[in-house]
Amino acid sequence: MLNKDLIREIIIENQRFTSSITFFERDYSFEQELNYVLVGLRRSGKSYLMYQQIRHLIDNGHSQDEILYFNFEDDRLGELDVSDLDVIKATYEEMFDTKPIFFLDEIQIVDGWEKFARRLADYKYRVFITGSNAKMLSSEIATTLGGRYIIKEVFPLSFNEFLSANGIEMKNKNTIWGKKKDILKHFETYFRFGGLPEVQKVQDKRSWLSNLYNKIFFGDLIARYSIRNDHSLRIMAKKMAESVKQPTSYTRIGSIVSSAGKKVSTDTVIDYVRYMCESWLILPIENICGKLADRTKNRKYYFIDNGILNLFLTDPNTSLLENIVAINLCKRFGNGVYFYKNGVEIDFYIPESETAIQVSYSLRDADTEQRETDALIKASKHIGISKMIIITKDDESEIERDGYVIKVIPAWKWLLVE
Repeated sequence: MLNKDLIREIIIENQRFTSSITFFERDYSFEQELNYVLVGLRRSGKSYLMYQQIRHLIDNGHSQDEILYFNFEDDRLGELDVSDLDVIKATYEEMFDTKPIFFLDEIQIVDGWEKFARRLADYKYRVFITGSNAKMLSSEIATTLGGRYIIKEVFPLSFNEFLSANGIEMKNKNTIWGKKKDILKHFETYFRFGGLPEVQKVQDKRSWLSNLYNKIFFGDLIARYSIRNDHSLRIMAKKMAESVKQPTSYTRIGSIVSSAGKKVSTDTVIDYVRYMCESWLILPIENICGKLADRTKNRKYYFIDNGILNLFLTDPNTSLLENIVAINLCKRFGNGVYFYKNGVEIDFYIPESETAIQVSYSLRDADTEQRETDALIKASKHIGISKMIIITKDDESEIERDGYVIKVIPAWKWLLVE
């Protein structure tokens, strides 16, 4: 059982720590009286959002004494079981007369944490929980939590957040023109090294990203799922990165991996893809024209961060451009993002806003412009499209054809104003 003196020390230490952090504001908000489970890729900023919410509570009149922040990765804790969670709660109650607001960081380390979390919700405590473990989204845990928690996915920094972290505040669209030079400089970094918060602080960004990927690979994939054929999984991740813009079937992935190493079955490929999705490494997008039974068999797969994707690529520009669009759309629309492939192919289609998006690095070649606009116009005759966009690296214009207006916009600007 945990030593209460140690718990008291950690509680006080954490109250001081969380009150002293300086930070920029991330684009996340939480409703009052609701409980949340924050999930996402390692180092995507889940703990940071806890600190931000603690600051908001204190700024809105809550006492620091009400905050019970506990990081279960603290090396002083040792191995814990679920009974230790009650000891932490009881120790806090001996220290303070207030009802705590729980911030339980990386609680998945403790087996059986779900029942404790549900009990807190049943007794009307307010609770925030983080975890990188894929169990956080499993149907078993959703059942155990009984609908008492809102699951919120935490993505790497948006470009707007990235600029804010670097001292550029985008208060309105007019701000762009006064700061365009600085914005473009930061976009190049964001474009190639992604939006994981900590990467911007280091000089050797590629090494930092490579180390993080190895932690994800060996910790969140190999160890968690007891994968013995790590060679095939490593090849599979690389090949999926190299074909990030193309619809890819399980059979094709299996053939590519088998040709490069140890033979893998289609069932194994299906499992590996699921593991990569559950670990928030990749984002799947389905063909809206595909038959319901076939949609999951022939999907596009994007990586959740451009910096990680860039580790695999030697000629990355076009893939990074489409990937950065995919990340932003998945963050905004969740599972409401599709591609369209039925005679012609549209990179992204969002039914909710009837928006079709093509991604093209440059439209300076007339044939490229013709191909992209033809696809949008042809698709509009089969699905509801009220807004057509072509996202480029640098080009900006407006194309009028056959009564249609197609907006051409550079990615950096689209990320800020759309």
